[in-house]
Amino acid sequence: MILTRWNSAEPPAPIQIRAIFENEGLVPEIESLPAHSTIRDHRHPFDEVRIVLEGMLIVNVMGNELLLRPGDRIEIPSNTRHSKTVHGVSACLSAVAKRAY
Repeated sequence: MILTRWNSAEPPAPIQIRAIFENEGLVPEIESLPAHSTIRDHRHPFDEVRIVLEGMLIVNVMGNELLLRPGDRIEIPSNTRHSKTVHGVSACLSAVAKRAY
């Protein structure tokens, strides 16, 4: 797992996020999760790359809980058990891409 915190007072603009993914050859999809929603433990046969656009998301990766805010990025390796919970009273909007090897 790789976590990269956004180090600016302003969240990234959608064009910045698109450029970040495109520079890595990734095609992001926008995922919207309602407030207080939870996605239970699961795994993928690909790496998951996620950047939060709006709201806050708690990601639990094999027992390690991380709070992601706008601009924060997480890369979860393939076949790694993880879950997600939207934190706070607002929905969470993320850009998500799959990296297959």
